[in-house]
This record gives sequence, C-alpha cells and structure tokens, in this order.
Amino acid sequence: MRKLASIRKVRKIEPIEGADRIEIVTVDGWQVVANKGLHQMGNLVIYCEIDSFLPIREEFEFLRRTSYKKMADGSEGFRLKSLRLRGVLSQGLILRMDFLPKGDYQVGDDVTELLGIQKYEPPMPPSLEGIAKGAFPSFIRKTDEERIQNLAEEYDTYRQYHYFASEKIDGTSCTIYYNQHLEGEDDLFGVCSRNYNLEETDNSTQWRNCARF
Repeated sequence: MRKLASIRKVRKIEPIEGADRIEIVTVDGWQVVANKGLHQMGNLVIYCEIDSFLPIREEFEFLRRTSYKKMADGSEGFRLKSLRLRGVLSQGLILRMDFLPKGDYQVGDDVTELLGIQKYEPPMPPSLEGIAKGAFPSFIRKTDEERIQNLAEEYDTYRQYHYFASEKIDGTSCTIYYNQHLEGEDDLFGVCSRNYNLEETDNSTQWRNCARF
C-alpha cells in the first residue's frame, strides 16, 4: 500500500536564486520548496506525497489558497500536487516532526493515518460516469508501481547499469473479469474502474469498452 505520509531524512538543501525566504529541500528523490531555515541536513521529517488529501485542521490552513478541494463524496481538505515556485518544481510537502504525537519514529514509518491523510480521488468526469455496485473485487490483484523518487537508495545501488526512460500516459483504468468460481451468482462477470465494481449502464465508459471485445 502506498505510504502517502512517511518519515524521511533530509538528504540535501539548496538555495533558490533570487529567493530570500525559501529553499529546496530534498528527501530521497523528491524535492520540495520550503521556508528557509525550517529544516536541517540529516534531520527526520514527515514527507507527504503528491495526491495526499490533508484534513481540515488549523495547522494545515496555510494550504487553503493553493490546495483546497472537495472530493466526490463531499469531504473537504487540501490536495497536494506538483507546483512551480520561483520556477522551481516542488512536489509534496515536508512537515516538522512536531506535527506528530510524541513517539519513537524511524525512517520509513507510515504516518498517513496518524495525520488523517487520504488519497485524493477527484470527482468522476461526466465522460466516465458509472454507478458503483461495490468495491473493487478482492479476488483480483490490483496493479501498482512504486515511484522512482521513493527508490533513491535502491537506484544508487544499481547506478552502474543503463536504463531506458519511458513515459506513462494517463488514461482510464478498466478491469474486466470472469470468475468461474462464482457461477450462479450475479458477479460471475463484471467490469471495474480503478476502485469500484460497476453496474452495467449505457453511460459507463468501461462497459462500452467491454462491448468492443
């Protein structure tokens, strides 16, 4: 499962040309623009990845102007996304450890639930409308890939090898299943989005795609 908020160590701090109040702070392969002097090299910090949805709390109110969003279920919060500040790419948010309850935290600890963070799920656009009849089936393995920025140490280990860069093209997730072990039940055959098992409707993009096979 993806760790939206986890304990990391500051790897590098760099100045931003012409900026007196902000600097670049790097954790693993992520770089974040932060207030100058707030973090120190080697310190433990909380790193919140892009697509984290932070709850409405007083300590997160500084994000309201740039990050306030509502999810499809109506819940309100602050969505983290990639930004450019003073021309510098900033991905995510770095917080001091005092945002957490006192405890013995180690690098890699998942603190997503402690901070009340969820993954941001944008409202479904009209072109992808569908009616969910249940959660994504538990008998199907959900594909996922770790972000390269979270594999800084592993990447250093294999730096002597050559790699080819490829581009991920965003699209519509669609899973079509036939489960013979459910014979006689309504869910023998089905079509899913990334997170839901969908009812068969005329306006469902996933079901229309299914009809092409």
